[in-house]
Amino acid sequence: MKPPATHLDLLQRPLFAHLATVRPDGAPQATPMWFLWDPDSQEIKLTHTKERYNYRNLQHEPRISLSITDPDNAYRYLSMRGVVERIEDDPEGDFYNLLSRRYRGHPIEVKDKAVRVILHVTPTAWRERAG
Repeated sequence: MKPPATHLDLLQRPLFAHLATVRPDGAPQATPMWFLWDPDSQEIKLTHTKERYNYRNLQHEPRISLSITDPDNAYRYLSMRGVVERIEDDPEGDFYNLLSRRYRGHPIEVKDKAVRVILHVTPTAWRERAG
């Protein structure tokens, strides 16, 4: 499913997305995250570790939501509902460093690379607001 063309810039810029997962007790949990939109596969990729709550939440409920706010106009946003279709190990932290270059401008030492993973999210719905 393609995102709205009017808001592609929010996917292309190094902005933070708020990832919402569902805890085992049914409560939502939201976390700001780095992400990468892959226009070829039409998926969003995020980096995470196997030791965090969101990862455990995804083990029982793979559906997620993301929201991205335009820092130049706080009333303009893009939100997405999707499903984590695949979780891929990132044992060298390569994807983490790809995101580090995108967000920080340089790679860093990935101290938790042994437990680092890539979340592959397939969008199921998009919603945008022009602001």
